[in-house]
Amino acid sequence: MRDVVALVLVTVAFLTLPLVIGQAEHKVMAHMQGRLGPMYAGGFHGWAQLIADGVKFAQKEDTVPARADRRVFLLAPGVALVPYLVVLAVVPVGPGQVAVDLSLGLFFALAVMGIGVIGSIMAGWASANKYSLLGGMRVAAQLVSYELPMVLAAASFAMAAGTLSLSGIVEEWRWYWLFWQAGAAAVFFVAGLAELRRPPFDMPVADSEVIFGPYTEYGGLRFAFFLLAEYAGILVLCSLTTVLYLGGWKGPFLPDVVWTLIKIFALAFVVIWVRVSFPRMREDQLQRLAWVWLVPISLAQLALTGVVKVVLA
Repeated sequence: MRDVVALVLVTVAFLTLPLVIGQAEHKVMAHMQGRLGPMYAGGFHGWAQLIADGVKFAQKEDTVPARADRRVFLLAPGVALVPYLVVLAVVPVGPGQVAVDLSLGLFFALAVMGIGVIGSIMAGWASANKYSLLGGMRVAAQLVSYELPMVLAAASFAMAAGTLSLSGIVEEWRWYWLFWQAGAAAVFFVAGLAELRRPPFDMPVADSEVIFGPYTEYGGLRFAFFLLAEYAGILVLCSLTTVLYLGGWKGPFLPDVVWTLIKIFALAFVVIWVRVSFPRMREDQLQRLAWVWLVPISLAQLALTGVVKVVLA
């Protein structure tokens, strides 16, 4: 019974928290850029605008290009969205408060996150559109380039804690991780943004170059699924960064779940701030950042972690 309740709560969180992040992105960006957006839906500050957009998507016609690979085309949005729900099930929000507590939780989370990226590659390949195909190939290039530094950075946290369990990492977390694991945290977070195709790493969906990349031919609810997958990916990335680097639920006075949510939404604000503040990178700059900077930094962090573990032992 407990497992059923936990999975229901994870599903509810998966369906609501990404929408909250999406709403926050629209409103925070509007304030940062000094512009007035839709303010009528729902009354106060247009709080229901995202819900209105969802209703709009539901009313649109769902079409499939005549030359598309129909089966893959229809399957791609689900492949892009569902893995983030699965990852969220292994993220702890408090001591013992996790839907599925795996001893290899970190390994599982990283492996499943990679599947979500494959959904965008499927969409680009199946659409029978040159812009979609080009966008899909850019997604594949980013996955290949940034998966390695992301895994190496995560390995540093696992080495420091001596476990691959996400709950175990939080239990072993100490405040001084904020200093000697900062390099791994920066690499993990930046690589995660690149895998999610968030600005400034949004070359696969650059509207001035490839229309909307792998999602060009999608409309209606299937397009909405890709948007929801993006916000769900932000939620998962911020949740994992919170667990690995910020001590998860640890904090004074407030309940454990509240501390977890505060840290997640603080990181989500950073994601929004980066989108507003930095211009889109070129493809060569993307590859140079991964191979010239992030991989060496993550390897150096691994070496530093090994030295610190020997010293503290």
